[in-house]
Amino acid sequence: MTAALHPFGWHLHTFWLLALAGLVVGYLSVTRRRGWEATTRQRVLFVSGVVVLAGAVTWPVADVAAHWLLLALVLQRLLLTLTVPPLLVLGTPRPVLARMTRPPVVDAILRVVVRPMPAVAIVTVVAVGTLTTGAVGLAARSDVARVVIELVVLASGFVLWAPVLSELPGARQLSALGRGAYLIVQSIVPSFLSIVWIFARHSLYPPYEHTGKVVGLSPLLDQQLAGFLAKLGTIAVLWTVAFVMMTRAQTDPSEHEETLTWSDVQREIERAERRERRHGWPGPPATP
Repeated sequence: MTAALHPFGWHLHTFWLLALAGLVVGYLSVTRRRGWEATTRQRVLFVSGVVVLAGAVTWPVADVAAHWLLLALVLQRLLLTLTVPPLLVLGTPRPVLARMTRPPVVDAILRVVVRPMPAVAIVTVVAVGTLTTGAVGLAARSDVARVVIELVVLASGFVLWAPVLSELPGARQLSALGRGAYLIVQSIVPSFLSIVWIFARHSLYPPYEHTGKVVGLSPLLDQQLAGFLAKLGTIAVLWTVAFVMMTRAQTDPSEHEETLTWSDVQREIERAERRERRHGWPGPPATP
């Protein structure tokens, strides 16, 4: 696909429009079932997540991010990783989350990504890999590649938040201090490319070399501002959440207590049964 002649030229994002519509319809349908109802707060959070997602992956942000401004690309990445995933998860009733994560493959992935070290590694690989000159150039040329990259980045956002979201069933909860430390590490390690952008002496991304065509920014200034936004935006969000978590733990002793729900117990039972089947352990004796 060739870039639009104007930075804000309108472009139809068919895949995302259909995906967003399906997401809303599916949510409203599922949360009307008995036992799976969403509270008003959850509905507000979920709709907010959908609205932010729509703003990040459709016109004009997605088009400017793909063809014109690295600054817009960073803004899009911040929305997809720091904002959309927690809103969607917190807006989904726990029984629905339990059902969605019950398939063995999904549960196996969940057991990995709720651990801090793998989560940091996955988010770092995605953040760096999707911001190489090759990946950015491919996204600028191909709508399909751009959608795939956006989906990968969005998935990495769910991975980023998995270790601190207690709503996920069967996830071992970190202490408040552990969650805070984890978020601080996530704010530093994956965004090290921003330092390269700030101190580079020339533009690193050919798709954004439109001198002065977007709000008067030169390609180099655009790249430097993108570096500051990537670093400061990530720190601002994750450090704020970490501070709130640790402050609540200090003022409310119950924050230190690990809350066990039926969905957690049920998930552990399902995992035990899968281990028995995998290792061929004998089941209960047959009734004569």
